[in-house]
Amino acid sequence: MDPTPDETPAPADGTDADTAAAPAAVDPRLLVREQGFAGYLTDFKRRVRGGELGSLPVVIGLIVIAIVFQLKNSSFLSADSIANIGVYTSGLGIMAVGIVFVLLLGEIDLSVGSVAGVGAAVWAVLSVTHGLNDYLSVLIAVAAGAAIGALHGFFFAKIGVPAFVVTLAGFLGWSGLQIWMMGQEGSINTPSGSLVENLTGYYFEDKAAGYGLAVVAVLAYAASLLLDAKRRRSAALPARPLSEILLRTGVVALLAFAVAYVLNEPAGARGLPLALVLFLAVLVIADFVVRRTTYGRQIFAVGGNAEAARRAGINVNKIRISVFALSGMLAAFGGLFIASLSGGATKNLGSGNTLMNVIAAAVIGGTSLFGGRGKIWSALLGMLVIQSIQQGLNLLGMASEIQYMITGAVLLAAVVIDSVSRRTQKTAGRT
Repeated sequence: MDPTPDETPAPADGTDADTAAAPAAVDPRLLVREQGFAGYLTDFKRRVRGGELGSLPVVIGLIVIAIVFQLKNSSFLSADSIANIGVYTSGLGIMAVGIVFVLLLGEIDLSVGSVAGVGAAVWAVLSVTHGLNDYLSVLIAVAAGAAIGALHGFFFAKIGVPAFVVTLAGFLGWSGLQIWMMGQEGSINTPSGSLVENLTGYYFEDKAAGYGLAVVAVLAYAASLLLDAKRRRSAALPARPLSEILLRTGVVALLAFAVAYVLNEPAGARGLPLALVLFLAVLVIADFVVRRTTYGRQIFAVGGNAEAARRAGINVNKIRISVFALSGMLAAFGGLFIASLSGGATKNLGSGNTLMNVIAAAVIGGTSLFGGRGKIWSALLGMLVIQSIQQGLNLLGMASEIQYMITGAVLLAAVVIDSVSRRTQKTAGRT
């Protein structure tokens, strides 16, 4: 007998009809994007109370640093000062990107300074001493760094030696190799007009380069937001409203064109540094890999819980080895920037406070030391903090020991914020 109009056939799986007809539960936090700016303000307050600070502390810190040093010395935000910050940030910043990858795994790489020195030594010996093609020498140097990193990853992932021990041994061993490669003289000068010299010595003097890069950056950012919103709507998920997309794009445009103006317009401005362009390119590519690829999601999974990732079918050893290879590759590439700034490869390149600054940049920028949480752009933010402090103190004539103490204090503050944030999130029921 057919059911009457008031009767509804029970679902075939035996569930109650009312339950089957009920809409799927949606996390209220996902609906915040449909509430406009009021909803985002509510969500922002919730995140702060829950310890999800993100990049907020470092952004506030950068603003405070800029205001304080500009009041102390009006040259701090000048064209030359901004250009110097961009150039000196680039090499160590590229190395810091590699450290961000390693920290996302919840591990550490103490060898990046030595690997940077080996990379510079390999390039100098091949290109300057033996006359090999400059571009080929650079590729071999970067590949050598990747091979060294992969070796570290092999001992860590396959043999089970702690990453701290492996990379500490690498720090010592590769330093010895670097000194041996540099020979008795201990240094090889960078030839004039060479590729490595141009890494930090070349500037795009045409104003169209600076403003053009700003336009490309703003359009690319806006396009990524619009595509993300479209993809979320097609999946029936809450998406950012157009008003927020326009606001975010406006803020990025303001920053990008302000930097382009400072680098181009004032008298004596040298233009857009090639080093800054290359650093931004590395950041964009690495950010895409981490946020938009399966490989990037697997890195977060392994860093969050390696055993759970393994049970989910992720090749944990492959991820670990590849991440350390990336760290070594970027360390060697960054070493070429250091060689460019210092005028050549030396047996001491990569020593001193190089390792401290690279790790500090990643942590200060917001990447967690505990793994599974962080952003590639942490490398940029952290290096901007460190280099802005150094640039400001140099303008004020402060001694290097003062710079060390201040940078150490900033690093400690970043780790304290990270620890307190994690504890607050656990208390609030989020990890």
